[in-house]
Amino acid sequence: MLWVKSFHIVFVASWFAGLFYLPRIFVNLAMVPAGSEAERARLLLMARKLMRFTTLLAVPAVALGLWLWWVYGIGFGPGNGWMHAKLALVLLVLGYHHACGVMLRRFEAGPVARSHVWFRWFNEIPVLLLLAIVVLVVVKPF
Repeated sequence: MLWVKSFHIVFVASWFAGLFYLPRIFVNLAMVPAGSEAERARLLLMARKLMRFTTLLAVPAVALGLWLWWVYGIGFGPGNGWMHAKLALVLLVLGYHHACGVMLRRFEAGPVARSHVWFRWFNEIPVLLLLAIVVLVVVKPF
């Protein structure tokens, strides 16, 4: 079980690293001046590669988490309400990941109406989700 847990933590940390950086690329894309096609193309290439890599990291992170839950029974039984809250937050992380993909496709289609300030705030969401998930797993408040 400790091997599965170790790899789960590594893949989750790597997945979140991508989720932390991808919206930073969106901030830069939102700030690209009109006519700077080379800069825009470079940032889009970076964003596409990072999105692909981040998605590849999310799959084993989720699969190993499900393995810990179903096979080893972590979070099952009475007094494990924290796991329900954690799973709800993981669904929100998956939704955030999907939203990043949607935003990337919008950037690829052309200029986006949202400002770089909006993307700076959007960039903070995974930090808050990770904080809440770690507190739930470590503290197990309910």
